[in-house]
Amino acid sequence: MGSNNLPQAQEVYHLPLDDAGHPDVPGGYIYLPPPTDPAYIVRFAIEGTSSVCREGSLWVNVPRQGEKFNRHAFHEYKLQPDFNRTLCIDLPIHYAGAFAFYTTYVPLPDFSSATASAPTPTKTETFYFDVSPKLTVNGAMLPINSLSIFSVISKLMGEYPKDWERHLRGIGQRGYNMVHFTPLMERGSSNSPYSMYDQLNFDPACFPNGEEDVAAMIKSAEKTHGLLGLTDVVWNHTANNSRWLEEHPEAGYNIETAPWLEVALELDNALLQYGTDLAKYGLPTELKSANDLQKVMDGMKSHCLDLVNIWEYYVVKVARDAPAAVEAWMSGITSADSQVDGAKEWTLNQKVDYLQSNALTGAHEFAGRFDRKIDPYIAAALLTSVYGHGCPAHSPGDEQSPVAGGQEIALAAMTQWLNALNVPFYQEYDADVAVIKQQVMDRVRYLRLDDDGPKLGPINKEHALIESYFTRLPLNERTKKHNPKALFLANNGWVWAADAMRDNAGSSSRTYLRRQVIVWGDCVKLRYGKQPEDNPYLWDFMTRYTRLMAQYFAGFRIDNCHSTPLHVAEYLLDQARDVRPDLAVFAELFTGDEKMDYVFVKRLGLSALIREAMQAWSTQEVSRLVHMHSGRPIGSFEIDKVSTGGSLPQATEIIHNIRDSPVHALFMDCTHDNEVPAQKRDARDTLPNAALVNMCACATGSVMGYDEIYPKLIDLVSEPRLYQSSFSDHEVKVGAGRGGIGRIKKLLNQIHTYMGRHGYDETFIHHEGEYITVHRMHPNTRKGYFTVAHTAFPGYGEGHGTLSPVHLDGTKAKLIGSWKLDVDVSNYAKRAVADDKEFLRGLPCSVSDLSGIAIQLKDDATVISMPSYFPPGSIAIFETWIPTMERSDSLDRYVTDGAFQAFGDCSLVDLNFIMYRSEPEERDGSNGNDGVYTIPGHGQLVYAGLQGWWSCLRDVIRHNKLGHPISNHLREGPWAMDYIVGRFDRMAKNKQYSSLLKPAAWLRSRFDAIKKVPSFLWPRYFALTVQVAYDAAWARGMDLLNDNVQNAQGFVQDLAMVSVQMTGYMHSASLNPFGPVPSMAAGLPHFSSSWARCWGRDIFISLRGLYLATGRYSDAHNHIMAFASVLKHGMIPNLLSDGKLPRYNSRDSIWFFHQMVQDYTKMVPNGLDLLQETVHRRFLPYDDTYFEFDDPRAYSQKSTIEEIIQESLQRHASGLSFREANAGPDLDMQMKDDGFDIEIHVDWEIGIIFGGNQSNCGTWMDKMGESDKAGSKGVPGTPRDGAPVEITGLLASTLAWVADLHDQGLYHFSGVTKDDGQHISFKEWAALLHSSFERCYYVPVDASQDGFYEVNSNIVNRRGIYKDLYRSGKEYEDYQLRPNFPIAMTVAPHLFTPKNALNALEQADKHLRGPTGMATLDPSDLNYRPYYINSEDSTDFSTSKGRNYHQGPEWIWPTGFFLRAFLKFDLMRKSTKAERTEAFQQITRRLEGCKVAIRDSPWAGLAELTQKNGEFCGDSQSPTQAWSAGTLLDLFYDAKEFANQ
Repeated sequence: MGSNNLPQAQEVYHLPLDDAGHPDVPGGYIYLPPPTDPAYIVRFAIEGTSSVCREGSLWVNVPRQGEKFNRHAFHEYKLQPDFNRTLCIDLPIHYAGAFAFYTTYVPLPDFSSATASAPTPTKTETFYFDVSPKLTVNGAMLPINSLSIFSVISKLMGEYPKDWERHLRGIGQRGYNMVHFTPLMERGSSNSPYSMYDQLNFDPACFPNGEEDVAAMIKSAEKTHGLLGLTDVVWNHTANNSRWLEEHPEAGYNIETAPWLEVALELDNALLQYGTDLAKYGLPTELKSANDLQKVMDGMKSHCLDLVNIWEYYVVKVARDAPAAVEAWMSGITSADSQVDGAKEWTLNQKVDYLQSNALTGAHEFAGRFDRKIDPYIAAALLTSVYGHGCPAHSPGDEQSPVAGGQEIALAAMTQWLNALNVPFYQEYDADVAVIKQQVMDRVRYLRLDDDGPKLGPINKEHALIESYFTRLPLNERTKKHNPKALFLANNGWVWAADAMRDNAGSSSRTYLRRQVIVWGDCVKLRYGKQPEDNPYLWDFMTRYTRLMAQYFAGFRIDNCHSTPLHVAEYLLDQARDVRPDLAVFAELFTGDEKMDYVFVKRLGLSALIREAMQAWSTQEVSRLVHMHSGRPIGSFEIDKVSTGGSLPQATEIIHNIRDSPVHALFMDCTHDNEVPAQKRDARDTLPNAALVNMCACATGSVMGYDEIYPKLIDLVSEPRLYQSSFSDHEVKVGAGRGGIGRIKKLLNQIHTYMGRHGYDETFIHHEGEYITVHRMHPNTRKGYFTVAHTAFPGYGEGHGTLSPVHLDGTKAKLIGSWKLDVDVSNYAKRAVADDKEFLRGLPCSVSDLSGIAIQLKDDATVISMPSYFPPGSIAIFETWIPTMERSDSLDRYVTDGAFQAFGDCSLVDLNFIMYRSEPEERDGSNGNDGVYTIPGHGQLVYAGLQGWWSCLRDVIRHNKLGHPISNHLREGPWAMDYIVGRFDRMAKNKQYSSLLKPAAWLRSRFDAIKKVPSFLWPRYFALTVQVAYDAAWARGMDLLNDNVQNAQGFVQDLAMVSVQMTGYMHSASLNPFGPVPSMAAGLPHFSSSWARCWGRDIFISLRGLYLATGRYSDAHNHIMAFASVLKHGMIPNLLSDGKLPRYNSRDSIWFFHQMVQDYTKMVPNGLDLLQETVHRRFLPYDDTYFEFDDPRAYSQKSTIEEIIQESLQRHASGLSFREANAGPDLDMQMKDDGFDIEIHVDWEIGIIFGGNQSNCGTWMDKMGESDKAGSKGVPGTPRDGAPVEITGLLASTLAWVADLHDQGLYHFSGVTKDDGQHISFKEWAALLHSSFERCYYVPVDASQDGFYEVNSNIVNRRGIYKDLYRSGKEYEDYQLRPNFPIAMTVAPHLFTPKNALNALEQADKHLRGPTGMATLDPSDLNYRPYYINSEDSTDFSTSKGRNYHQGPEWIWPTGFFLRAFLKFDLMRKSTKAERTEAFQQITRRLEGCKVAIRDSPWAGLAELTQKNGEFCGDSQSPTQAWSAGTLLDLFYDAKEFANQ
């Protein structure tokens, strides 16, 4: 992206880790492209104080350049904690393979005000990411998805080199680029390629010169024919006659290495003998019916199973173990065990349970007959407890003395107990026997009777009753040195629906006993153990075999991957990649569980799993499989981003978001294991099936004989004939002809490889009756290929129905060709093929050209109409292109170019318009003409600006939701594009927004270009344009904010942009009644316009975070000056209303104002200059007279900010008593008359300010009762009269500040005059307040300490807290736990005893803190009502009309103050770096809910409140609130300051 002469951008794949160290990517599967030069980067990103950063390290086994890969060699990357930023660890990727990573860390302990014990270091689970191999043939790149693979059964290729060269030439001519050879090694006695006699020697029948011939063959295949080599690796078995097994029988599962298999061997022997003796028992030896089978099965029990006595492997031998236990009891030697105390009273079941849990050995594996035993001494302890000591030495009267006749009684009892113990074992035996009988019956039925089975005929020595599960090695000079038990080796096989992670021949499995293995009698299962030391010879031997294969072959196909131990496959693939780093690895994997497939794919780095088109039984199923393997839909959204580091136009990095990736496929039109179309479908389907497979966006493949139309599946074990193919003997040219579909396959392969190489990864599939159409195109150039396939399944005949005309909107198409396949499937033709005893031949067939396809251009769309004769077995292939996208510079590049320059001159107020503006704001700015856009079927966007679109699009893009209402709407018309451009154009005409001209022009030109392409692409390009514009606007916002934001983690940047969200021009809500000044909204959308926009309290709670911490000093200055100008009664207004109609009814607003002026002087360069700046006064100083804003007295006098502060302090010191101007229902229709009366005074005994009454609510908890029905109208939910703790803290902060300034000569006033006329200095007032605070507000943990504090012990609900109020109108309200005391702690920590403060914070953490907000009332309080429903008008006094607004719902903004106090006081007790890091991590843990909330919110902000436990509150008036974000930005500012200390 960007202009053509830019330097190459660094490619980065973004890999975020969550707080637990887990990869936070869609689906969890991380699949990356082949290594590049220069190397691309994987960027691990984790928040700086995530839990795993506590003494944390990221460990990755990605090798550095020049290093060899070692699975166990992990590089350590220390996670250096940093609260204010995201940690990024960049790893260049130089090699392909499967790589692992994990983190180690010390878990974060639960917070405690007391000293906590240190947790034990731990590590996360191991995660993986796979890097695709970089394949090349003759210097040309071959991405995995471009592979066209051709399978051959190697032993049928003929004489080397003559026949091999012929066939390789024919394969290469047909456009294939990789050959899959079944194993080329020397075969075992069965002659199966997969039953290898010697893994280290190539088949001498094929390659007389052995390895030399193979090397020459591979070289010729690649250099001459353009074919890479792929071969099977068989790691889980070897031929049953492998000579090396006789030397090393320990390589298999024999009765010595796996004694638990002895019972299976005995059963196997017995079944074989039973089959031999059928005639002796008068049973049928040839099964001709189900009745014959049943007779054989009925005889199996008495003539086989009963003779083996398998039950002896299951049960305890009572006749042995009962006397042994009694003997131990009689000898007095028992195992001391207190568990048997009181056993005399136990039931039989309790005694049996005790023996099973404590005395039983050999319970889990069959090591021999009666291997299950009872420990006699433990059993004797039980006898002692029940009958006393068995030893006569104990004296009579001893309570443990033996009973008379004790030995006989004890023996009888123990016999009874052991018989009861054996009951479940006999049941276990019966269940296994039932399975054995069923398995044998089902297998014999298949082998002898089923139509789809081999119908083996008479039961004899050649075809025994059962397939033996064991190979019996011959006794010879090599084997006689071994234990005879070592010569019986378990054969390999597969198990239906088996657990791929379980060893079916292991000690925990009874698969072999239960006869559940579909066994391969020619293969011995190999036993690796857990590590090379467990079987050194086998690991070394198979390592040499694997490295030999990797030396010559570019790819592996892992045979029976699902039954290969995963750790073995990992080890051997590591060996292979050591030889050939860019090794493609495919697998035959049938786990039956998609999750398990992912486990194998991730850990082994599999390039693709083999999938088979011939598994489909209908056209519909073929369509489903093609859809599954066809990549992304046409018009898919782009998810990658460009990072510029700001407004610079140069793209320094291209950030790739890791896509949700399915398991990649090698999609075969047919494999050497599948029945061919002539068997399973209709032979004519060979052509359409091949065409459909080759249109898929994945690796594809075929098998020798498919193109030639072989009549049936080749038996790779017993087939003696050799391959014959006309395509091996003649030049292959694209077009019609006889002998198969190879000429058309050449075209299909060429197209498939071309599309794979060039990234044609978008596809549209349509299924209509017998037809399937596939359109695949490039996502940028929009060139493509379109295929029509008429499938051929039994019963289709010449075809039923036609394909409706195909409309390709905005697209032109050119017919490449159309063909049909005819195949002679007569019995004569089949016999002629079958009678050839020397060569394998295909059925007589021909491919013919078809004509009559009509291509018409209608209204800028191509309409393709198929001819009336287009029978099953026909295909048509077209080349397509979109004329409007034939420009040399792609539309993708154009719509993403120049955005950063276009938005580079915008101000933050411009960005407010560009990015945000809720419905009321948009109406205000357009004089009521325009609002926020509405999408049919979805609803109204939340903003008119780009954030509104992006909030809707981001999930649509992430999950590629092309069926979403916004996608449908964008395809239907250009209205969204016109809306965005029109909105910019109209606003750019205003002088205040002249900087919008460039963004407007940029957007218009991009949307004009998009309108020229087909509308089915509009969603993609609209989304891409909006995303780029959004990113450019966001980057501009970052440039305009300060370093605290630019270098911070994403969460801080999200919070900082809320300042842009909340600040803009409003006709109805300026800071100045005489002209437009951008103002801060309290929240959106409800608190966004007119009188509801600017709230004094909200602004000055929000201002430090949103303005000062982000560097927006002028905006902070404007708001301070605006509110200072309207000071009256020593208060600032709660509602500014442009300064025209300010309302003075909040007692706390002035104190938040003071705090903010203080913060301004400390945080802004030269901030103290503010104190001497002057403002024109809306009202006269020290005068309560009210007059309108256009009165001559208004703004006639000036004061400095210093004088404003002093006036407010003096008015409070003197006492305030006034009635609100314009009091009455027109001002507030809910309030009672006495609620308009404002009284504030100082108690000069303690220095605390008191105010309010029970009829008004002058703090932020300001909900007034409104329900006549409930009788709550005019009754505040939370009056909070008296002395609210936060006002006391803010007062203390202000006094300390001005006292310090006065001492420095920076504040002219030394103090105030009290109501009695006496002067008191600020320092004296501050000291008075400090001395009384803890006594007045603290509620001690220990009630015995109450006498030291002002505590009414009878009212206390919770201890170890700070009161919410002091001397309120309802005394119990003083003692309520609410989240207000942390405000005081934050601004005036000197008031608090640190130990008491930590304890109170711990209480709030436990009882008030929710996922995002702080509960506004202790859940144990009787008034706790945590669900706010403002629309409820019931008779419930507590909740009707939302009176419980602050009685339990969880507000977000107090979270910021709570966490600031939490961090401040926690750090006070921390001295070491590790301890301080822990304090920051405690904060991080508590921010997770807020991070999720702002990330997921369409409003891109934090809500006003939630219900209990963070539940969504539908009646909350602001889904994004200024102070919710502002106070958290305060936290991060504090944290940075603390970190620098």
